Amino acid sequence: MGGKYRITGDTYPRMRRPRHRRRLVLAGIGAVVALSLAGWGTLQLIDVFTGGDKSASAADHKRDCPIAKPSAAPAKALPKPAAIKVNVYNATTRSGLAKSAAEELKKRGFTIGEVGNATKAYDKKVPGTGVLLGAPTATNGSFTVLGTQLAGTVQKTDTRRTGEVDLILGAKFKAFSTPQEATAAMTALTKPAPAPSPSC
Repeated sequence: MGGKYRITGDTYPRMRRPRHRRRLVLAGIGAVVALSLAGWGTLQLIDVFTGGDKSASAADHKRDCPIAKPSAAPAKALPKPAAIKVNVYNATTRSGLAKSAAEELKKRGFTIGEVGNATKAYDKKVPGTGVLLGAPTATNGSFTVLGTQLAGTVQKTDTRRTGEVDLILGAKFKAFSTPQEATAAMTALTKPAPAPSPSC
């Protein structure tokens, strides 16, 4: 070639890389970074609205919570029937009811005190099966045990200081609970209650 494009000697013109290729590479890297940031942000939003990895949290919770050994609360201490003195009174119009009821309670191990008709305050004024009357201390002891023998009794307290209990038979009284029913009720009362499991 002639003129200013003539090549002389062993020197060749230096060829430069096209600038648009470098721009494409940089644009590609930027796009990858942008997509990565967008994906990470999406995962963070999902964790915020769903509460994160619940299964992992539950597993960590179980691991941190101590394993409770099965145990039971102490059984409720109740007096034996022989330790309960019962006065039996008849508040109905049926004669001999107090005597027969007292004999049945004696067979079941209770100690029998007075037997007779109810006082004027209760005579023919007990519409239910019966009334248990005694000192306030009998509420969680003697009343509970005697109540297993006759369902539906009403409990009342007075100012007496003795441990004896009055059983005043009412109009709906027909018979005591069967021995099997009374035993089952007593077992349920004295059965140890399960201890609450620890909350972690």
